[in-house]
Amino acid sequence: MCFTSQFWQLTVAGLAIGSLYALIALGYTLVYGVLQLINFAHSEVFMLGGFGGLFLVRGLGVHNPRGIASVLLVGGGMIAGSLLGAATAFTLERVAYRPLRRRGAPRLAFLISAIGASFFLLNLAGKEFGRFNNPMPQLYTSGEVFSVFGAQVTTNQLVVAASALVMLIALDRIIVKTRLGMGIRSVAQDAEAASLMGVDIDKVITRTFVLGGLLGGAAGFLFGIQFGVQYNMGFSAGTKAFTAAVLGGIGNVRGAVMGGL
Repeated sequence: MCFTSQFWQLTVAGLAIGSLYALIALGYTLVYGVLQLINFAHSEVFMLGGFGGLFLVRGLGVHNPRGIASVLLVGGGMIAGSLLGAATAFTLERVAYRPLRRRGAPRLAFLISAIGASFFLLNLAGKEFGRFNNPMPQLYTSGEVFSVFGAQVTTNQLVVAASALVMLIALDRIIVKTRLGMGIRSVAQDAEAASLMGVDIDKVITRTFVLGGLLGGAAGFLFGIQFGVQYNMGFSAGTKAFTAAVLGGIGNVRGAVMGGL
């Protein structure tokens, strides 16, 4: 009986945190799909997104919000995290990767640049924001909402899983149905042929980085709701998300989601 109750409780918690790993993993798998390289600095995109949401929530100075105020705070925090994550990813593409790509640099150079950018952002955040955990202000009261096979599902887990699920479905629709998604898929399949067909490779790559940054930044804020925000939080979560991307088949968007879960 004890084993059964623990199994379902850990399964519920695992699905909630796994949905966040799926969001982060999508940043790795999207970039790999179009560039065939691992963006190891994506873990810092996730971390800075957490700080972006944290600073917005703190700046608003709302204490013990209720009802619609809680919903707006969570939504605002996710937007702030997404925007900072997207801005960071955009800057990384322009500064760390595009110059190498235009010079036809070997893959090893991209890898070294990614690791260097990761260390730079990690230590910059530690210097500017402090090397300690920054708890997120309470945005709502987290308690049991319902139970599954005796396992409690809390408000925190429900908010995180539901928000991640909406973003994952939205990304899937973007990849499958939109012009941007068609460009990403064509570049991932054959960049040279896509270029000959009139696809702007640089624009597709930049937008792919921004798209991954949006998801990673939002995941950083959602992660911060549960565990707080810290300058080195991207290392552990990023490692697990990268493993999820590889498990699901690096470059496969739906595979990355399944890998995270």
